[in-house]
Amino acid sequence: MNYWRYLKKTIERWGGRTGFVKREKVLNGFDFLVLMTVGQLGMKYPSLGGMVEALKGKMSRVGMHRRFSAAAVDFMKMCSDYILSRKISSIASIQSKLLQPFKRILIFDSSAWEIDPELKAVFPGSGGYASEANCKLQVCYEYKQGALNFFEILPGNTPDNAYSAQLPNHIQRVDLLLVDLGYFYLKTFHLLCKRGAYFLSRFLIGTALFDSKTFRPFDLHGVLKNVKMDIHEMQVLMGENKKTRVNCRLVCLRVSQEVANERRKKIKENARRKGRIPNQKHLILADWILMVTNVPAEWLPAEMVRPFYSLRWQIELLFKQIKSVLCVHQSNTSKEHRLCCEVYGKLITAIMIHRIHAYVNIMLWNSKRKEVSMDKIYKRIQERAFIILDLLLKSPRLAVHYLKEEIPRLIKNCMKSYQQSRKTTLEILEYGLE
Repeated sequence: MNYWRYLKKTIERWGGRTGFVKREKVLNGFDFLVLMTVGQLGMKYPSLGGMVEALKGKMSRVGMHRRFSAAAVDFMKMCSDYILSRKISSIASIQSKLLQPFKRILIFDSSAWEIDPELKAVFPGSGGYASEANCKLQVCYEYKQGALNFFEILPGNTPDNAYSAQLPNHIQRVDLLLVDLGYFYLKTFHLLCKRGAYFLSRFLIGTALFDSKTFRPFDLHGVLKNVKMDIHEMQVLMGENKKTRVNCRLVCLRVSQEVANERRKKIKENARRKGRIPNQKHLILADWILMVTNVPAEWLPAEMVRPFYSLRWQIELLFKQIKSVLCVHQSNTSKEHRLCCEVYGKLITAIMIHRIHAYVNIMLWNSKRKEVSMDKIYKRIQERAFIILDLLLKSPRLAVHYLKEEIPRLIKNCMKSYQQSRKTTLEILEYGLE
């Protein structure tokens, strides 16, 4: 909460380091930052008129339009880098037996949205039936401390698989990487193993498998065809290249007959559309969820792999809030600089709200085994956005004082209710499936 005071002092120290801060007189750097963060939080569809109104007539719509420049984008990027670098030293980590072996649990994922077609030169889409212009957000979420560790704004046609090669740059020894199939990349997994880090991912069907003892090709569908148990685990080598093969556990989890039949239906439909015969191996493997990991079994038993992997849905919840509450995908502009300023502002807001949620949620879980809803926290803070905006424009001290008194009241209304029939992911990891 004291970030606002630190930010104001830092912006004053920056002085002329960005042309934006140096030139602004009517609307200084701190006011612009507040408008792009808390101000946008209260606007479902940000518009020049809405921004001018939030500033209570300090400038005209034309004057506001001129503030969106390359220098303003550099300024917002500088602010986001500063906030990401300012860690909360007093924040703890979630305490749970299954999470304890890992220094950090890093979840990478992306989300994309359509933007004005006039921006296709800067943010090209995939073309074809997809949009001409598309913006993609790559995000790293650290689960144990509930923090946004990293984000990058990219063109929508940047594939996740290509981006996966960059992931080792962000991962340290004893970290755990959680990713979906879009990031399945053997070279990345090989580098993590060499670095003493870990991964947990869905298995990409078609990847070459070899027996870890005999080094002979492994017939996965032939083995699973005769398995009667609901959980089956094997030690395998992944990859054709002998130098970069990944030694890991392949955990096979049987799905219900209803889910398996639905999967086969989709496989057959896709084959029919392409004028092909359904692959029999894929039809057999439709009975299973296939997971690969180098985490030892004593740290992560096979029966806990699926609930552990469900931690990845935390980043899906993050994207849901960024879109449904912060409306990062809704912009009324065809101008690159304004779009970037709006996106950076909304992401800075997300970082701050997440840190409030993480601080309270971790404290309550570690002491009382209770949790705070991320969805409710976002919405409750959004309801107070213009109150916070007015106070920040007057004095950050007033805004900090208001938040210190208001947040304890918010927490009471944002607690997750306990449901016997529907345990949260943390409750499953703590108390087991039953």
